[in-house]
Amino acid sequence: MKRIPKSLLKKLENRKEIGTFRTLKTKTALVDFSSNDYLGLARLDAISVRAKQILTDLGHSANGSTGSRLLTGHHPLFKKVEQQIATYHEAETALVFNSGYDANIGLFSALPQRNDLVFYDAFVHASIRDGLRLSRAKSYSFRHNDFEDLARKIEKLTSASSVWVVTEAVFSMDGDSPDWKSLAAICNRFEVHLIIDEAHATGVLTQLTEIYKQTTIENHLTARVVTFGKALGCHGAAVLGNASLRDYLINFAGSFIYTTALPPAALATIAAAYEKLQDKIGLESLHQNIDIFNRSVVNLDLKQHFILSQSAVHCCIAPGNEHVKMLSMQFEKSGFDVRPILSPTVAARKERLRFCLHAFNTENEIESALKLLATLL
Repeated sequence: MKRIPKSLLKKLENRKEIGTFRTLKTKTALVDFSSNDYLGLARLDAISVRAKQILTDLGHSANGSTGSRLLTGHHPLFKKVEQQIATYHEAETALVFNSGYDANIGLFSALPQRNDLVFYDAFVHASIRDGLRLSRAKSYSFRHNDFEDLARKIEKLTSASSVWVVTEAVFSMDGDSPDWKSLAAICNRFEVHLIIDEAHATGVLTQLTEIYKQTTIENHLTARVVTFGKALGCHGAAVLGNASLRDYLINFAGSFIYTTALPPAALATIAAAYEKLQDKIGLESLHQNIDIFNRSVVNLDLKQHFILSQSAVHCCIAPGNEHVKMLSMQFEKSGFDVRPILSPTVAARKERLRFCLHAFNTENEIESALKLLATLL
């Protein structure tokens, strides 16, 4: 086959020169402080056993879905799973997408219209930004979790049919969350349409729905995005909302319309994982480990290096791509899988080590990893 153009090869070489060239790594036997398997469900045999039983009970053994959901791929299990998801999250409806990326591409390319304005947190996921690039609406970022900045920008720019505000329940690169009361005040003041991506909160921050109710955020929530590739340990995503949102996305979201549906085995695994979420498998252990981690950070005098977080994601700022890669390699040599997050994924001088905590991590593993960090720093 013909090689890619020289201009693209030059871009690759530039990545190597500045230390941001990416490669694929297979999983290792290291202590896991990097995966999104927060509750340990991805490695829970009971889920695969239960998924097989669900398929057996349905009398269905097809390997693939055979087409998009609008053609031949709308398997009967979709109705059961979407109702199960909606019930768990106390939403009116759920619409399953093939991934969180597909959900955000479809949602943000289809929902905001030409004369609308979208204001999104500067730290939102790349999939949201990519979806907004496909939208006809104008979009503007506001400083991370800075709702005064958001208010100023809405006041200055609002002359739109609809105003949309987009944020995340847990930010993947910082591990922090919005100030919910401040967000609610903005929603009440400007009557915005709010969209929250809950990818890293799904199954972990189980109090989210109650927070939405208590702060009146629920009155402004037009859509929520939940994903299954993190705490649920499987694959896929869903957009939560009312029946009209679901109907609209079925008719206008390109990433839903023009893709082959998830196969029955994937749906059965999602159903089995939600059953375990209902049982709160691993949740207490995860939150205990979050407390252990935060206490150890304070006891080892590391607090000034970390972004405050009560989620499963904890980030130690270690400026410089080469510096943070060196730190990660030292962890690997000591038996820990702690990944570096480089610029331009995060801002220059904000490069970091990201520690992802899990229900299956032990207190000794957490304390040993942080003692090593204290030594390295």
